[in-house]
Order: sequence, then C-alpha cells, then structure tokens
Amino acid sequence: MNIESFTIYLVPILLILFAYLRRRYKDESAAVELLTENIEAGLTEPSSLHPEINPNLCMGAGSCITACPEGAIGMIKGKAVLINPTHCIGHGVCAPACPHNAIKLVFGTAKRGMDIPQVSPNFETNVPGLFIAGELGGMGLIRKAATQGIQAMESIVKLKGSSNPYDVVIIGTGPAGLGATLTAIENKLRYVTIEQEEALGGAIFQYPRNKIVMTAPVKLPIVGKVHFQEVSKEKLLEFWQGIINKTGMKLNFNERMENISKTDKGFVVQTTKGSYETRAVLLAIGRRGTPRKLGVPGEDLPKVVYRLIEPEQYKNMHVLVVGGGDSALEAAMAIAEQPGTTVTLSYRSDAFGRGKPKNRDRLKEMSEKGMLTVRLKSNVKLVNKEKVFLEQDGKLMQFPNDAVIVCAGGILPTPFLKKIGVIVESKFGTE
Repeated sequence: MNIESFTIYLVPILLILFAYLRRRYKDESAAVELLTENIEAGLTEPSSLHPEINPNLCMGAGSCITACPEGAIGMIKGKAVLINPTHCIGHGVCAPACPHNAIKLVFGTAKRGMDIPQVSPNFETNVPGLFIAGELGGMGLIRKAATQGIQAMESIVKLKGSSNPYDVVIIGTGPAGLGATLTAIENKLRYVTIEQEEALGGAIFQYPRNKIVMTAPVKLPIVGKVHFQEVSKEKLLEFWQGIINKTGMKLNFNERMENISKTDKGFVVQTTKGSYETRAVLLAIGRRGTPRKLGVPGEDLPKVVYRLIEPEQYKNMHVLVVGGGDSALEAAMAIAEQPGTTVTLSYRSDAFGRGKPKNRDRLKEMSEKGMLTVRLKSNVKLVNKEKVFLEQDGKLMQFPNDAVIVCAGGILPTPFLKKIGVIVESKFGTE
C-alpha cells in the first residue's frame, strides 16, 4: 500500500476519532459541572433504590448512561458516575445494561439509612405465608410494584391449600395490591382485598389532581400488556376503574387492617370491620404509614391536614405547606395557582434534595415571580386559629394563616412488622 492509499484510509479514521474524543470531552465536562452543582446544592442523596458503581470493574462502555431514562449517570475520567443522585428513582435498568457487572443496586446510603423488610426472591418474609410486595419492600415505581404484586401472588398460588375460608388476604390497593388481586382472580383463589382509604390507595392515588405519572409498559393478568409513558393521575385512575368494572374485582374500601395473628392453619387478619381466616397474607400497604406530624402546639386544629386533595378549596386563603419532597412542592405550586392565595413553603433543610428537577425548576420560577414564598432552613413552632409561627435563622416570625398542609412523609410501619415477627433491616447503601 502506497502513502496516498494509506492517507485515504487514515484521514477519515482520524476525523472520526477526533469527533468522538471531542464529544466525549464535552460530555465529561458537562458531567463534572453537574456533579459539582449537585454537591454544592446538597443534592447528593438518592431517595430509593439506586446504582452503586465499582470503578475497578467499570470499563467506560457507557451503556448504563444510555439505558438510564432519568439522566442520573454520567462519565467522568472514563468511569460511570452517579452525577444526578436525586434524579434516580429506582428504574434499575442500568445494572443489566452494564456489560462488566460493575453496577449493583442498593438501598439507602452511608448517611441515610432505609428500613427494608427481609423478603425472599418469591417475596415471602421470614414468617411463612406472609408476603410483601411494592413500595413497602422498596419498589415504588408503578411497573415494578405491579409486577411484584403479580409475582408474589404467583408464589401464593403454589402454596398448599387449607381449610381456611380464604386463600389470601391482600392489604392495600396500590399498583402492587391491584396486580396481585388480578392474579388471584385469574387463578380462582378465594381472596379478599382491603383498603383503609375511601377509594384506590397507594401513593400514586394520593397525588394532587392532574399530576403527571411516569411509568413503563407492564403486563397484567387478564388485561394483557399495558403501554403507558406519561399519564395523568386521572387517566391512571380511569384505567384502573375500567379494569375493576371489567373483571368484577371486589375491593373493601374504608376497612383498615388492625392486626395479623399466626395460627396453625395460617393467619387471622383483624380489621375495623371484622376478621378473616386465611392461608396467606400479602402486604402491599406502601411506605407512607402514619403521617409524620410536626409535634408542635396547635397541630390538632382542624385546619391542619396531611395531604392535598383539591387545590381549589384554598382560594383566597393564606396557606402554609410544610415539606421538601415532590408532594410538598406540587401542593404548594398547585395552591399558588389558585386566585387570591398566599402560599409559603417551609422546609427544614437548605435544599430540596428529594424533589424532581422539573418540580424544583418550576418552583424556582414561581418563587422568582412572587407567586409563592420559599423558606428554607425553617421550622414550624406554633399554630393557632389565625396565625402560624416559623423559626428561620434563629428568628421567630409570624404569618396570617388559614390552612396548614403537612407533607413530611410517614412513619413507616416498622414496629407493626416487628410485632408480627417480620425481620426489618436498615440498609445503608447495601443490596
């Protein structure tokens, strides 16, 4: 091969290599900048299941970056890095996409532990016959929760029969509970599904109106494959209601589970309306548990509530929203859009680390426009009929107030789980 022929092949290769290296440099610079911004803003703690990347195994293929739908992973110095921790919502698609097994999925971090009930691969706890699926087990995504409910019920189907009136009692009507109920119907199990709320339960169904829910295709028993990408809460409710009507699914609303007792034949589930003898129990109750309260004088006033239902009811009112997660941000913004409202959002930390980027950006925009007031590093000290008292930077302030909405999460049902014998582990960045 002469020099001219060699040059003909070499030049395009060099141009391609130059373009590749240039793009990689730009991507890496952007990743470093974003990671630095998040560290400075205190946005370093993932809220749920997230990847832990082993730099010794990572070969820089970048397949995990391509697979991540949230843009949470970037490339720095030829290694994959979790650059946007608060974007990660537990899809988990990065781990199987990695060709070098450099990623493992973990719960919690060294700073922020996460209580997770101990369950086997078939979703059975250490208490034989007692199963857990969905958000309580750490999987809050619609698709994963529904899939876990289905898989848990498939395991229950395999259990030997008994003389109990019921094969299974399903507690909770979020995606995991509904998926499990469909599986029970398909397999002709004797089931009862209870829900403490007046309508469909689960964190999704407690969202404010018109909230956009992100999900992915999921295969449901009887129904088949369902394709959703972005869907409003209302559309999702309409979809599930259609399934309930079509299948004749029986759901006992306004019935709270109070206790579960082990028997020789299985369990007795006691509720506010009676008791059920059953071979197995599936807990699909979510992680919200009992609403976390502020613990301040005046919190027992009727104007203090723990979730937003209808923003319109707060027209022409002075409203305080407390919390730093998506539910708090979305509640504050929804109310601020109502005519005549004065909205203050109070959060004890110095950054909204648990809020989605879209919510944080929109909140910043609304705050800059004067549509609401954000008070970081503040705490509620007192609530009375006409005012609310906040402490911020060592100063006690008072504001006119007609309503307080506390979106501070819930107290996990850990004591209850331990009472019935379920082992609960505190995960600090472990699988």
